[in-house]
Amino acid sequence: MQKIIFISFLAILMTSCHQKRKFYDDYTASIKDFQYKLNTEFSDKKESPLTEEGFKKFTSLDFFPIDSIYKVTAKFELESNQKIFKMPTTTERLPIYKTYGKATFTINGKKQVLHIYQNQDLIKEDKYKNHLFIPFTDTTNGNETYEGGRFIDLEIPKGNTIIIDFNTAYNPYCAYNHKYSCPIPPKENKLDVAIKAGVKSYKK
Repeated sequence: MQKIIFISFLAILMTSCHQKRKFYDDYTASIKDFQYKLNTEFSDKKESPLTEEGFKKFTSLDFFPIDSIYKVTAKFELESNQKIFKMPTTTERLPIYKTYGKATFTINGKKQVLHIYQNQDLIKEDKYKNHLFIPFTDTTNGNETYEGGRFIDLEIPKGNTIIIDFNTAYNPYCAYNHKYSCPIPPKENKLDVAIKAGVKSYKK
């Protein structure tokens, strides 16, 4: 009887390990696909934000190791008083955004809050009608990552949670070429933790 119980337990354990391994394999593959598409964009002269000199030297962006702890399920709250405002950029351009909601989560043992925005021009395009935007800074900026912060794209959630995957955090085009005009992350989106995920700083 004990042998049967042990064998059953072992089978359950092996199934659980297999499922976990499959999850991580699938997840890693999805992030690698994101990285591949980003590198493909930068390798295409028609789409690449790189300068002429930068394009000639380009082989790949530099990424942190893929780590699923930086994929967080956050509590999502719709802003009760959504405001339309002009977001400051690195130039005089002032794109129109709406304060859409906020996400609360814990990472590296610390509770964090990020505010989520919606570009009012971009949502006029059908494929971007559900698009949301998080510009943020963290303690890696100026060292391992771009000093001006990074961005994450997501979509309107269906419930009261939202997935934020920092492994998909990317640099604004300004990190590669000064001719671009890029949103400056609001002070309210400054994280007091190191987000060692996503795209690293660009070495010219």
